[in-house]
Amino acid sequence: MSLDEKPVNNPIDEKAARQVAEAAREQKWERPSFAKGLYMGDFDWELIHPHPQQDHETAARGAKFMQKLREAIKSIDPAVIEREARIPDADIKILRELGAFGMKIPVEYGGLGLSLADYGRALMLVGTLNPSLGALLSAHQSIGVPEPVKMFGTEEQKRKFLPRCAQGAISAFLLTENDVGSDPARLGTTATLSDDGKSYTINGAKLWTTNGVVAELLVVMAAVPPHESGDGTKTRGGISAFVVEADSPGIIVENRNAFMGLRGIENGVTRFHDVSVPIENRLGKEGAGLKIALSTLNTGRLSIPAMCAGAGKWSLKIAREWSNARVQWGKPVGKHEAVGKKIAYIAASTFALESVFELSAALADAGMKDVRIEAALAKLFSSEVSCKIADELLQIRGGRGYETAQSLHARGERAVPVEQLVRDLRINRIFEGSTEIMHLLIAREAVDAHLKAAGDLANKDADLQAKAKAALGASGFYAKWLPTLALGSGLLPNSYSDHGHLAKYLRFIERASRRLARHTFAGMATWQAGMENHQAFLGRVVDVGAELFAMAACISRVELMRTQDPKNAASAELLALAFCEQSEHRCETLFKDLWANSDKTDRKLSKKVLAGDFQWLEAGIIDNSEGTGEWIAPWSSETLEDKRHPYGS
Repeated sequence: MSLDEKPVNNPIDEKAARQVAEAAREQKWERPSFAKGLYMGDFDWELIHPHPQQDHETAARGAKFMQKLREAIKSIDPAVIEREARIPDADIKILRELGAFGMKIPVEYGGLGLSLADYGRALMLVGTLNPSLGALLSAHQSIGVPEPVKMFGTEEQKRKFLPRCAQGAISAFLLTENDVGSDPARLGTTATLSDDGKSYTINGAKLWTTNGVVAELLVVMAAVPPHESGDGTKTRGGISAFVVEADSPGIIVENRNAFMGLRGIENGVTRFHDVSVPIENRLGKEGAGLKIALSTLNTGRLSIPAMCAGAGKWSLKIAREWSNARVQWGKPVGKHEAVGKKIAYIAASTFALESVFELSAALADAGMKDVRIEAALAKLFSSEVSCKIADELLQIRGGRGYETAQSLHARGERAVPVEQLVRDLRINRIFEGSTEIMHLLIAREAVDAHLKAAGDLANKDADLQAKAKAALGASGFYAKWLPTLALGSGLLPNSYSDHGHLAKYLRFIERASRRLARHTFAGMATWQAGMENHQAFLGRVVDVGAELFAMAACISRVELMRTQDPKNAASAELLALAFCEQSEHRCETLFKDLWANSDKTDRKLSKKVLAGDFQWLEAGIIDNSEGTGEWIAPWSSETLEDKRHPYGS
């Protein structure tokens, strides 16, 4: 924003925005949640141990597809995707013929019917070849037409759209707008019901429409204005979901966006001008769109942890090979402790990344647990940790890490695309819920029991009488709950003894879970309705829970490997021990920072910066975003019309 730019006037106030978001939440907890328990001081190890496993038929189907996929994609050249900034038609054809666009679609609708775990493993594989391939497939299946139609569509809608998607009709998910990111209350795209009640007319624009440039089918979120139904009753309307044919009259793709990474991604700006959509294409009821979007993302987010785990595995391989081959001061650089520490971090964290994905996917596949928090934690943890791994790998590779693979190849060296990895991974901390939004989302779910118990104590708009009444109700909940945080199995020196060397970390997780719950209660008691404003505090609370969840996932996976892969179980235990020890240190720092921090000063400083008090600090530079030159687009909106379906079905 330049000095003369002003914030966009927002007619939706904070209270209204919160109400829209809250109404879209799934507010019931009908199934147990392991991660939710961690935030309430309830470490229920039996919810994830023994580790959930696939049945033989499902596992065999997944293994067969993975073998076919591995062989088929050998002919794909990832350097071409990076160089040409698009996925070649021939590569799309390979994936289409394999049935890769229908991995998550049930067999009865023409798909492969793979489990979420096998779907993620497939994304991991293609993502290490080039992450743009993973983005294409996951945007289509994790959040595009197949998932919401499978979850919320009528039988007629499933039979109409799912077979097309399985055969390779690419789809996209359109929610974000130019001035609307994670605040759907401000959604500007509208869908107006026709007078005869047979169709909707969509108007508006969508930004960052992954797959939108080449999609045949779109899931569009639009606000339906209040209106009268056919019998004369008034309907509130609200944010609703629609399946839209991408070649409908009135749809214009104005731009193909380019990014620092994922250069092969087909992402653009899509405008709707009087686009007619039959009422039969609405998913669910009017006003259910945001809930559909959030429900879709609950498991859809697990595609990111899968690909992050793949990035970790690739990083470990490159770090090991380079650190053995590169000799400095008479020995391989990996044998110098400064580099060895980085290798240990990469190895332990990669094991944790895969463990977090495998456990989260297995829990989702089993369907017996609520995985809202698990999936969100997996996305948050994996996106942050994989970026750190990539940065450490770049440091290990030194100048060769910063140099492009093309340049390395040109001068005769192995073309290792480390700098590309850093660029490609960075988006994972932003899309499908930025790290900051994930902190708030998880915190809201984690303190759900507190907010229900506190009632109007947590409502800044409530009067004193309502708060007094709420205090009486809350006292009953806390009178029963707080004593449970005093003692637990983590204090017993012999608890979890059947887990060998890992038992000490199970005891730590149990103690830390109760400790975290006490700190969360202290925050609620201190700030009450103002708790939501202490986002840094809530972020640290969430991060502690993420570390505990990852530790538990590692231990659960080791125990699974003792029976399924005994050959590698001992080395897996060392990886888990290393991760747990590293994680314990991070937890202690986070606990310390909950109350001893610079948050108050930082809030004061940021307010003054926004008020312009420190513009003097910006002197002495040239703002090159105001450049005098003109950007030359690679193609115009007219030529984009010709590029809409380069991968035609």
